[in-house]
Amino acid sequence: MCDDLDSARMDASAETTAFAELQAGLHATFLFDGAELSPELAGAPGASDAKGAFKKLAVAFPDDRRVAIAGLGDPEELTTERLRIAGALIAAEAGRRAATEVAIDLEPLERSSVEPADAAEALTEGTILGSYRFDRFRSLDPDDPPPPNLERIIFGSAAADALKRAIETARISAEAQNRARDLQSLPANHLTPTTLAERAEELAAEHESLSVEILNREEIAARQMGGLEAVSRGSYEEPRLITIRHEGKGSGEVLGIVGKAVTFDSGGISIKPSAGMHEMKMDMSAGAAVIEAMGAIAALGIPHDIVAVVPSTENMPSGRSMRPGDVITQLNGKTVEVNNTDAEGRLILADALTWCVTEQGAARVIDLATLTGAVLIALGSTYSALISNDDDFATTVEGVAARTGELAWRLPLHADYKKLTTGTVADLTNAASKREAGTIYAGSFLEEFVDGKPWVHLDIAGTAWDSEREYAGKGPTGFGVRLLIALASKLAVDADAGQLRDNL
Repeated sequence: MCDDLDSARMDASAETTAFAELQAGLHATFLFDGAELSPELAGAPGASDAKGAFKKLAVAFPDDRRVAIAGLGDPEELTTERLRIAGALIAAEAGRRAATEVAIDLEPLERSSVEPADAAEALTEGTILGSYRFDRFRSLDPDDPPPPNLERIIFGSAAADALKRAIETARISAEAQNRARDLQSLPANHLTPTTLAERAEELAAEHESLSVEILNREEIAARQMGGLEAVSRGSYEEPRLITIRHEGKGSGEVLGIVGKAVTFDSGGISIKPSAGMHEMKMDMSAGAAVIEAMGAIAALGIPHDIVAVVPSTENMPSGRSMRPGDVITQLNGKTVEVNNTDAEGRLILADALTWCVTEQGAARVIDLATLTGAVLIALGSTYSALISNDDDFATTVEGVAARTGELAWRLPLHADYKKLTTGTVADLTNAASKREAGTIYAGSFLEEFVDGKPWVHLDIAGTAWDSEREYAGKGPTGFGVRLLIALASKLAVDADAGQLRDNL
């Protein structure tokens, strides 16, 4: 079971109490280029080290307080992403000072064009994400207890009441992202497809709007999900097809969300090089993001109906593994030549996409997957690749991604790429003979399984870990959690607005 995930709940609130009077182990304020500190702070020890340049941080000691002063650069260039980064720097300083509470002053941000609620939301996200650590498997000396966790964020603002909803949304979203990072961090002998399914069941038990259906190996085969069945065959760990439904009682069409969850990917018979294979415990990153996002969507009560599908398996070599040259039949009846067993993600996603749109009633679908190494070469760790058959849906996802800082860059989906997907003896091949447009080819393959519904594919192989952003670090990032929550929220708002127009 995963009910003992390391990431704990953090308290986040806003108060009208004067910033200097807030009780916390660390206070934090901000400085723009060209601005001056308040007289009270300017004369304090350490204040002379403060600089307005972005990412600079100094600590001053007025009276009995410790005040972190974070530089934000030009106020005209302030964005919510900069504030997330500033929140992460503040969290790191709190860790160094063993502070369990941080008080943050929003008053200096009034010089910028960022709305107070947006600023509080971004700072809450950055601080919670920046405080993440994973210590489950570290041995502890009884005489040397672990450093304390950050437990509380307090914002000082005259408009405290107007910030509460934004802060609570940010807290729930960021904590869900940290729980996804916990799942990513677990090694494959601790996180199996069964364990991941149990996590989905735990969330359903917590939230009345969630229901879960789990299919095992026999049920997957009986439903003729040839891709998931073939990939899972080589492992003695049971596969799971996890379906989570959120009854948001919204007025819009059902949103489908699909997340790849290969809990360990050896490559199968087309085995991977050993040097980086240990990282393949994170090939379930998208599935973790989808599961934890659904928990947050339920906690926030987002009024939109959503169905999430997570195909989960290991990809292992054995005497019963699928082989290069095998031909399988996917759930929608299309046949696929398996020319590379390490191109397994698209095979399990194909069945999950079909299940989502034809069996579960999704009117539009977004899938996330650590799918291709090619995306890391093309876009690095800054952007995920976005591929879509629908301009409006793609634009919506791009806009949401820009807002949450989980950036997506759209790649073309041209008819010429279909040539790469054509099989020799079957309808399709899972690995093209030409080494070109690898990320686009994989997306074009997946398009064959969405039944013509509006669809967006996000390849997150470059952004799921080691992004080195200040609030994500070099480990697991939980990429996609906040994006999915924000997408669900936007679609709910858009649907309500559309219904209102229809009723006029």
